[in-house]
Amino acid sequence: MKLDKIDIRILCELQKNGRISNVELAELINLSPSPCLMRVKRLQTEGFITGYSAQIDVAKLGQTLIVFAEITLKNHRQIDFARFLTTIEKIDSVVECHLVSGGYDYLVKFITAGISEYQAVMERLVEMDIGIDKYFSFVVLKSPIVKSHLPLESIFNN
Repeated sequence: MKLDKIDIRILCELQKNGRISNVELAELINLSPSPCLMRVKRLQTEGFITGYSAQIDVAKLGQTLIVFAEITLKNHRQIDFARFLTTIEKIDSVVECHLVSGGYDYLVKFITAGISEYQAVMERLVEMDIGIDKYFSFVVLKSPIVKSHLPLESIFNN
């Protein structure tokens, strides 16, 4: 399915407010409600919209720690990557995991209650012998810019 400008506008508006009514959405994108709803349903069916969720202000939850870890695996066979991912996806404190190019294999984002919980998670992962060679941790001190939306218009205008 190829997206047109109306689809992109729908996605942009839904990123801003996933709870918007179909009537309000249709009005914002200058479309009547019925075709708007059909487009939204098509975007869902085609997998462009994968779900709706609430955005949580982590700072309001109390003391939390955000850590980015660069993780390098000992071996780089397909089975080694699969074993690592199978384990890491079960860890609740892992909120993002990216396979990256460069000097390490994965960039993983953890959110924990504090440094001791993070260290316990990392010690457990190393002890599980899932192929971790080394890791470097970067504690987030402040997050002055965090965006929850994708730059859809600039992605699709190029």
